[in-house]
Amino acid sequence: MSFATDYLAQLERFAQRGLLPRVRALHLPPEPAPGEARGEFCALELDDGSLGLSYVLLDDTLARLRALDPTLGLAGADARGLAQRYVTGQGAQRTLGFAAANALSCCLYRRAGWRPPASADSLGALDPRPGEAIGMIGLFTPLLARVLASGATLTVLELKAHLAGQHEGYRVTLDAGELRHCDKVVATGTLVLNDTLERMLAQCERARWIALIGPSMGCLPDALFARGVTLLGGSWVTEPEAYLDALRRGEQRAGLAQKVAITPSTYPGFEALLART
Repeated sequence: MSFATDYLAQLERFAQRGLLPRVRALHLPPEPAPGEARGEFCALELDDGSLGLSYVLLDDTLARLRALDPTLGLAGADARGLAQRYVTGQGAQRTLGFAAANALSCCLYRRAGWRPPASADSLGALDPRPGEAIGMIGLFTPLLARVLASGATLTVLELKAHLAGQHEGYRVTLDAGELRHCDKVVATGTLVLNDTLERMLAQCERARWIALIGPSMGCLPDALFARGVTLLGGSWVTEPEAYLDALRRGEQRAGLAQKVAITPSTYPGFEALLART
């Protein structure tokens, strides 16, 4: 069983509790300029206002989503069926399925009366110490100074060969096996979309702290916790109308969503949430 199948199995159980909302709209950012990272996420909106975010800059995902025939539109679509594409689809269809699954997770939270705990600095939980081996899957630039100043050693796993080698105070590698030596690992949430999640987590057996970070980390965390992840850092949209408008325009969304962090100690668990619906 993969994370995707475990995640969708939970949503199937949620669906058995009663009628689920249908899709209201898919909101896409504009095409980013070459080299620009703005507009990294789409939002799938359900007709009860629940939102699911997903990363769209893998390969040609955004272009393919933008090319969807609007006459076939998603308005009124079965969100449960759409979420299944996270397991059965590839590329843009898989991304669409993940966004739908995250929207249904948001719906579950809302019906259960639970909201992920706010966190001004979810990465602060990394708390690097002298002598620790820290791993990053993807370079988290805001963390660099903190890690290097702590006296910890830092290894960054990247896909781009031209980045590999020794940098000032840290090393970039293409070899995922080097994560085996890390005490703590922070990873981009895009692992759940690019088919590398299980392989990367298998390399982190020694790590006592593993965080997945990114706005698309709105998924139910149970199956990730079961695989060794100890923190999910994501976003909870607090001003939906303004947030979606800014997303479509490619504008900054600061102040329109709150950073949140879910850990095993702060999460009531799927069974408890389901019982409240």
